[in-house]
Amino acid sequence: MAPGRQGEQTLIIDADDTLWENNIYFERAVDEFLDFLAHSSMSRDEVRAVLHEIETATLQTHGYGAASFTRSLRQCYEHLAERDIADDDLARVMDFGQRILRNEIEIIAGVEETLAFLKERHHLVLFTKGHPEEQRLKVDRSGLRDHFAHVAIVEEKVPAAYRALVSELAVEPARTWMVGNSPKSDINPALAAGLNGVFIPHPSTWSREHQELASGPGQLLVLERFVDLRGHF
Repeated sequence: MAPGRQGEQTLIIDADDTLWENNIYFERAVDEFLDFLAHSSMSRDEVRAVLHEIETATLQTHGYGAASFTRSLRQCYEHLAERDIADDDLARVMDFGQRILRNEIEIIAGVEETLAFLKERHHLVLFTKGHPEEQRLKVDRSGLRDHFAHVAIVEEKVPAAYRALVSELAVEPARTWMVGNSPKSDINPALAAGLNGVFIPHPSTWSREHQELASGPGQLLVLERFVDLRGHF
């Protein structure tokens, strides 16, 4: 349903590392994996590079999420381990990734209060990418679902996905803003689809989401914190 209140705009809001912490748990799992592997001749950066290559292939066939990441950790261990691979060792490696799903959802400071403020003034939509079941579970566990009029989960946030969402919501692109921490998935494709963007950097944004910010045709705001949205909307 299109916004109807006077002055109301549509705010499409990212989830991971915008509303709650996400990538820090993957980074912790990688550090635990590196400690456990303890390779005798490869540096930690070199092992990370191998893991990165394996993840690239895994993402193409299994998509995003903790399950895909866990698969990559196992493959990397099987490829680089300098000892006989025991079942207990594989279980330990896989638990580094599986534990991510068991973490409590850590809401970023000020998010809940800011969503409550914005909900009274604007049309809020949650738009996230990844494994549908994993993402739905995080949304449910976050306790933030009721702030949003609509939740959409896609495999990739590309311009076509933004255009499809805008069409589904029947909203005006010029009065629609994408709020997120990722230039690659949140800001640049939204701008390419004719929307406006609000970039809120996160210090632990996944390296695969790094990209130079694009320009127009829509407006672009760069804010330091999620709570700063209250000063603009």
